Amino acid sequence: MATLESELRAARNGSADEAGSIHDDATASKLGFRGGTVAGSIHMDQFPPVLLRIFGPRFFEEGALSLYFLNATIDREAVRAFAEEPADGATQIRVFMKREDGLDVCEGTASLGDASRSALRTRDLRPCDPAELRILRALRPGMALGETKVRLGPERQRERIAADLCSGPLDWYTGPSPWGGAIASPSSAVELLWASPTKALRMHIGKAVGLFGAIEIAHLAGPILLDESYTVTAEVAAVGQSPKTEYLWFDSLASDARGRAIASMRMLLRFMKASSPLYA
Repeated sequence: MATLESELRAARNGSADEAGSIHDDATASKLGFRGGTVAGSIHMDQFPPVLLRIFGPRFFEEGALSLYFLNATIDREAVRAFAEEPADGATQIRVFMKREDGLDVCEGTASLGDASRSALRTRDLRPCDPAELRILRALRPGMALGETKVRLGPERQRERIAADLCSGPLDWYTGPSPWGGAIASPSSAVELLWASPTKALRMHIGKAVGLFGAIEIAHLAGPILLDESYTVTAEVAAVGQSPKTEYLWFDSLASDARGRAIASMRMLLRFMKASSPLYA
């Protein structure tokens, strides 16, 4: 089976100035990382140029990219995205990313249409009784994380691309596309579906350093167009823990002004126990 690959790109840590976050060198080093980490959503941007060669523009209409992150990278480390070509009639393929030296960065699936068998939808979320937790003790599966109207403006995406912070820029991200105006890159889609739910989560979590553990973006009736408003809803899917982290899975959905579901996201957020005063 043939495997397609992206160009080798030095992924950038565009959030290095966020003091106290996992992207900040001092904070990340204190928690055992080699330095401030590159957000997993940035790595997602490197896949569409390859996936378009396999699925064509339909990827932005009904495609899903589902990734579980294995090892963090730091600013300017070179990585490459890979995608296995589908067997005849298959609509889902294996995708993965490696650092230049061969270190596994992430793995998962990309698909067209039904994404119910994606890497994250079929993964055991390994939930636990919330009473066992400290940081996430107030969260319960099924808990709603609000409803927010969000406008995804074009300015921020253009600025990221101009600053070389998009690891797989496409002309469609800044200019006309087959659907009319500019469309959202995966990292912008994550921003749309992540920002308001995590604002609600912070009311229940308190002080702890978090990082992305896994992300799936699925286009349901896409693409996500820039300069349009969407209603974002979300709810907790599961909570659990590992020796070093407490974690939660949540699902979010973006709907357009007509009430059509445009895109969904499943996300794993990890919170470092060593960063919380509850584990002091």
